[in-house]
Order: sequence, then structure tokens, then C-alpha cells
Amino acid sequence: MFHRRSNVKGSLSFSNPAVRAWLFQILAILAVVAVAIYLIHNTINNLSSRGITSGFAFLDRSAGFGIVQHLIDYQQGDTYGRVFLVGLLNTLLVSALCIVFASFIGFFLGLARLSDNWLLRKLSTIYIETFRNIPPLLQIFFWYFAVLRNLPGPRQAASALEMVFLSNRGLYIPSPQFGEGVLAFVLSAAIAIALSVGLFRFNKMHQMKTGQLRRTWPTALGLIVLLPLIAHWLFGAALHWDIPQLHGFNFRGGMVLIPELAALTLALSVYTSAFIAEIIRAGIQAVPHGQHEAARSLGLPNTVTLRQVIIPQALRVIIPPLTSQYLNIVKNSSLAAAIGYPDMVSLFAGTVLNQTGQAIETIAITMSVYLIISLSISLLMNIYNRRIALIER
Repeated sequence: MFHRRSNVKGSLSFSNPAVRAWLFQILAILAVVAVAIYLIHNTINNLSSRGITSGFAFLDRSAGFGIVQHLIDYQQGDTYGRVFLVGLLNTLLVSALCIVFASFIGFFLGLARLSDNWLLRKLSTIYIETFRNIPPLLQIFFWYFAVLRNLPGPRQAASALEMVFLSNRGLYIPSPQFGEGVLAFVLSAAIAIALSVGLFRFNKMHQMKTGQLRRTWPTALGLIVLLPLIAHWLFGAALHWDIPQLHGFNFRGGMVLIPELAALTLALSVYTSAFIAEIIRAGIQAVPHGQHEAARSLGLPNTVTLRQVIIPQALRVIIPPLTSQYLNIVKNSSLAAAIGYPDMVSLFAGTVLNQTGQAIETIAITMSVYLIISLSISLLMNIYNRRIALIER
């Protein structure tokens, strides 16, 4: 009994590493909580002493300024809450465009780095080593001030088929407008896709049972084309196009991609694609060379080998660092404030902060938005990474 009591006392003594670890963690948590309470209390006292009101009531006040690009309806009399939505959508737009373009360019350059063609391999190397070593802000300035701002004015704009116009005011393209047959068109397209998927599964089951291969794509293509055309003929056009036209010193109508958006998209896509290219190259080289030899011994063409054998295995190495590059695109999009693109930082942490003086609220909202976007991208990429991971049994 005495020996058992000594063990219990020894297990609860400070000399026990587990006890010390728990004690240090509790002290660290208490220290963090104490610092947070002090900072919050100090901030509240400073705001009250200066007569600055806190809270988010300012979101219902009228903004009183215009925004050059907005994906939703916006007028100068709209609220700061509307400004937040406009800035959020603009940030998501440029981030999505850069992720798509950087992925395509980086994938092509990564394959070019491994090409047997000497010229293609060297050109891709020069591209990568050049653009990934130039700061993204300088690249944004280059595309904006040296390239896009030196384009001709609206009267001398370059045009394509008198429907697309490129000038120093931006790229003007036709804008789709919903027509009376849009609902019928959407329903017919959904039915065509559902029938095509069902036909594909039926033919695949038939092949597994009988060994006979039936081509699905001609029938599926016919369904996807013919059903919407029939809906268009019966119920009217689903879309009408608003063509931009020159009136005075600028174009009216259509949809405009402002130079700030184009410069930011070009710069971040080119910059990030250089890093993605190296990730693609490393991922392909991480696949054992025996996989190449096995595919070659089976007589598979190089394109089939790359698409069916190499890339699926390389993705397990590519996805984690690729996720980091996508997160960098979202964070680097905040550099848009340098050229006046109306994103979250420029609108909310810039103009709204200066007009309202709500520094804590605007900065907190902006930081929370970037955090949520980054965590969402990480979650989606991690889910995909788990789906393609090898499962040992």
C-alpha cells in the first residue's frame, strides 16, 4: 500500500514530464487570454476616449462613391455593405481567372521543361527563371503602365468583327442578356446531359456484361445539340447579345474588362505559372522511371502514357505544393490596390476605411474574407488530395 501511494504522489509531482507539459500548456493559454483581454480593453478605452464609435452599423450607411467595375448592380447611393459585396466579387473574379490561366500555362511549361525538343526546353527554362525572379508588383506595373496604358484610344481601338474592341479603356466584348426562352433552354440542356450520362452508364454496363463496345459520344452530342435547338425554335432565343458601340469618346453597351483587371490577371498568371511549372516538372520526375518503361513495353503512345499512367501518379506529389500556389494567388491579388483595381483591399480597407474611420472593423472584415477564401481552397484541395491518395491494405 505504501509503495502504491508513493507512485500516485510521484505521478502528480512536478518532476513528472506529463505534469510539467500540462502545466506549461495551461500557463501559455492563460497568458494568451490575458494578453487578448488587455488588448481588447485597451482598444475599447482608446476608442471611447477619442469619441470613435465601434460596431458594424456603418455598413447600412450610403457610400456615395462610384466603382468602375462591379459584377452586380451598384449605384453611388448604395450602402457600404453593397461595396463589400462588390469588392468580394471582384477579388473572387481575379483570383479565379489567375488560378485557371496560371494552371494551364504552368502545366504546359512543366511538360516543355521535360521535352526532347532542345529549343522548347530552353525557352521554357528562360521563361521560368525570368518571371519567377521578378517581384509580382513590378510585373503588375509593367503590364499596366508599359503595355495596356499605351494602347490606342477608343476612336483608334483595334476591333474584331466589329464586335470586340481593345483600347486603353479596356476590352469591350458583347454582353449576354437573358431572353424569353432561357428557362426552356436550361431545362432542355439539363435533360440532354442527364440522358447522356444515363446512356453512358448503360453502355458501360453492357460492355462489362457482353464485351461489346458501343460508342456513346455521337448520340450524346446529338442530344446536347438538338434538344436546346428545339427549345430555341419552340420557345424563342435564350440569350440576346448587347454589342458595344462607339459613342463620343468611349464605348457604350456590352461588357468591359478594365485595364486594371487585365494587368493584374496577366501579371499574377505569368508569375505564378513559373512556380507551377516547376511543381509539374518535379511531380512528373517523381514517378518511377519503371512506369515509363512498362507503358512503353505495352506499346502505349506517349500521349496515352502521360495521360493515363504518369499524370495520375504525379498528382499525388503535385497537389500539396499546388495548393500553396493557389493560396498565394489569392493573397497576391491584394496588390491590386497599387493600380486601383476595386478589390477588397482597395475598396474596403482603403476607401471605406478612410471615409468611415472604422479601421478595426474594416480591417477585421478584410482579413476574415481572405482567411475564409484561403481555408476554403485548402479544404477543397485536401479533399481532392485524399481522393487520389494511395490506400494501403
